[in-house]
Amino acid sequence: MKRKNESPAPESLGLATRAIHGRKLFAHEGPVATSIAQTSTYRFKDSEDAVRYAKGDPNVYVYTRYHNPTVREAEERLALILGTEKALLFSSGMAAITTAIFSLVRSGDEIISTPGLYGGTYRFFRDTLPRHGISVRYVPAHEVGTIARMITRATKLVYFETPTNPTLQLVDIAGIVKATRAGAGRTGSQVAVMIDNTFATSLNQDPLRAGVDVVVESGTKYLGGHSDLMAGVVGGTASFIKQVHGSLKHFGGCTDPLAAYLMLRSLKTFPLRGQRQNENALALAKHLSKHRNVLRVLYPGLPSHPDHKTAKKQMSGYGGMVTIEVRGGVKGAVTVCDSLQVAINAMSLGGVETLVSIPVYSSHINMTKEELGTHGVTPGMIRISVGIEDIADLKDDFDKALRKL
Repeated sequence: MKRKNESPAPESLGLATRAIHGRKLFAHEGPVATSIAQTSTYRFKDSEDAVRYAKGDPNVYVYTRYHNPTVREAEERLALILGTEKALLFSSGMAAITTAIFSLVRSGDEIISTPGLYGGTYRFFRDTLPRHGISVRYVPAHEVGTIARMITRATKLVYFETPTNPTLQLVDIAGIVKATRAGAGRTGSQVAVMIDNTFATSLNQDPLRAGVDVVVESGTKYLGGHSDLMAGVVGGTASFIKQVHGSLKHFGGCTDPLAAYLMLRSLKTFPLRGQRQNENALALAKHLSKHRNVLRVLYPGLPSHPDHKTAKKQMSGYGGMVTIEVRGGVKGAVTVCDSLQVAINAMSLGGVETLVSIPVYSSHINMTKEELGTHGVTPGMIRISVGIEDIADLKDDFDKALRKL
């Protein structure tokens, strides 16, 4: 029998074990489920608690915008899942992305990014950052090696997502890291690499192994997984997360304790849900690729995908997102989405329910034709977030809807 101090660290165990138990894996007493500390403020034992908090004592709770026991437990669990030293939970994915970015850049700095981005992130880059004197330059996803010579002393961040939303284009993670390090070495700059890992999640992709510095995800999506909470997460080194936490207190994008509790509940089934979504997405993608009213199917797990080799190299699973282009342009896409009975026409992804959306009406609405072309988005595209329903029901549902074209 092993002694207590010979037990393996949670970090060395499998993803499902870490997701279920977190750092309480070897606790021998207490509640199985984490309690909800639904409070805005906390009683001090005495007035010295305020001094201890000011000196950095993490065990003194003051105000839920700063920290909360339920939120803290969720953050520790998320750090284990992401594989980062620390993680911070936010009220939304965009709160996580914007706060992390503003923790790294300031007026006069620049960001280099690939153009295939979530629409909210792209509009933040296009509309908000210039007002703060921060510029963004773009590099095509298949030319990330040129980042090495694009970096200047003003460059502070290289930002990208892979697979991209909604075209599921793959970006070479190791290639971006290598080019960034080369460019930073040439200019003597400190340049961070940040990835939006929402579509792949840590179940299917480990960007830290390739050298990425910061991981952000919309916790609303696969991590939450039940379409009933809003959250975002930032993972990185302890020193960086401390810096982001300071910005979080100022910007106020903290999560609610109830949302943190729901996140803890969801994480326990995250690996199971993700695996089923992977299986269903691959099966549905293969099925739809044979349909006469489907012009093309974009799914990294299909050999027909332009970036299939890159996906095989850097992904352990291909995810639950499938994008198709149907006949008839946007009218055809509307006909299909409005005819589905099992799949739900809704603007989100990552839940146990299969959801569909039309990018030109949702994530990429109000973009010019030129911008849509840069992002690779066409009017007849339908983005499918494949759920965990019976695959036969999903195939039949899409077949019936596609017959309406």
